[in-house]
Amino acid sequence: MVDTKFHSYAFLLFALAAYHSPSTAVEYKLHGILDVRASITDSLEKSYLNAGQGKFGNSDGQHLSIAQAGAEMSILWDNGLSAHGVINSYLSTEENYNNTLGFTEAYLKYRTIPNSAGYRLQVKAGIYYPEISLENNAFAWASRDTLNPSMINSWLAEEVRVLGSEFELTRLGRINNNKFDISLSTSIFVNNDPAGALLAWHGWTMSSRQTLWTEKREIPWFPARNPDADLAGQAASSDPFLELDNKIGYHLKNEWVLHNKGALSLGYYDNRAVPFEFKNGQYGWHTRFLHLGVKWRLANNLSLTTQLLSGKTLMQAPDKHDVVNNDYASGFAAFTYQWRNWLDNNKHKSTIRIEHFSVTDNDFTEGDDNSENGNALTLNHTYRLTKHWFLSAEYNVIDSHRPARAYEGQEIDLIEQQFQLAARYFF
Repeated sequence: MVDTKFHSYAFLLFALAAYHSPSTAVEYKLHGILDVRASITDSLEKSYLNAGQGKFGNSDGQHLSIAQAGAEMSILWDNGLSAHGVINSYLSTEENYNNTLGFTEAYLKYRTIPNSAGYRLQVKAGIYYPEISLENNAFAWASRDTLNPSMINSWLAEEVRVLGSEFELTRLGRINNNKFDISLSTSIFVNNDPAGALLAWHGWTMSSRQTLWTEKREIPWFPARNPDADLAGQAASSDPFLELDNKIGYHLKNEWVLHNKGALSLGYYDNRAVPFEFKNGQYGWHTRFLHLGVKWRLANNLSLTTQLLSGKTLMQAPDKHDVVNNDYASGFAAFTYQWRNWLDNNKHKSTIRIEHFSVTDNDFTEGDDNSENGNALTLNHTYRLTKHWFLSAEYNVIDSHRPARAYEGQEIDLIEQQFQLAARYFF
């Protein structure tokens, strides 16, 4: 079902690309990113991307990788219609790393011209990220200020993607002599029923790796997956972008933007999955969360980005008893300083980000403790070498308490560190 819908949307995009009315002007755009990194990771033997309990995308040791090779293709007509496709690829020297290439987004968008009262309507349909992230605002959903996004946005990159339609109504302040814009959006979607499984079974993580559409992610081993245990039927990998119950989920968002100062956003996501639905080794997870974000310019060269996400997820056995029942939360505050008027005239930028995260396990399933809590710190310095080339150095440290590590004989309390050097080319 997922593959059929995906290829239907992809076919529609290419059909629109190939045809346009002679009276309608069309513009083609291609942007992207090439991110080459060298990293040293002090962590567990296996990262979460290799079905381990490590918090970083890389396992312990030294690594050279193409952390992201992404292309964002757009076709724009002068009637307000546009088509967009995003392809990402990842390549690493790490053993057992899933080197892969594929789509991460593919959608159509239509935006009207504002009317005399300043109202503008935008409609989007296809495969896309719900409008939640405050960090991943560069080409191909990359992050501008850090190499690794926060744990909130690392989770969105891994498990939250939808096939649906979004409707957004914006009131533009410039037409009404106001200093602010207000927008309301509603998204209805399918194909995100297993979201929450990976957050439960490897916890909050940090990396720039996005899950490709139709890609599966291997989950860690734990005793409840044994043949005679509660989760014996769970597949070895989670497939986060499946539709299992034919119920429509939704995402609501309200954003207030003060011109030249900042923005405040509030939203709610609910996939409305039936928690006892089970097909081909994949369970439905009723996952919902509230998110609040602020992006604010504190001074000419200092900005604040802060975000809080808090929610619940539930997965049940066919007899409707709780197998996984978790509360989860994460929040971060990031300060970015632009070194203006000195240090080579605005070419240097520094970011410090602090985070807290937790999962509370409310069920009594034996051999499946999902609880965890911890803190993280990120320090990044970026130098703009040319118009397109950026050099970055980043240090991440995560201090976490996660009892599930004991299932594989690892330390429950762990401090993990990572240092990365990157050369990034934006085109």
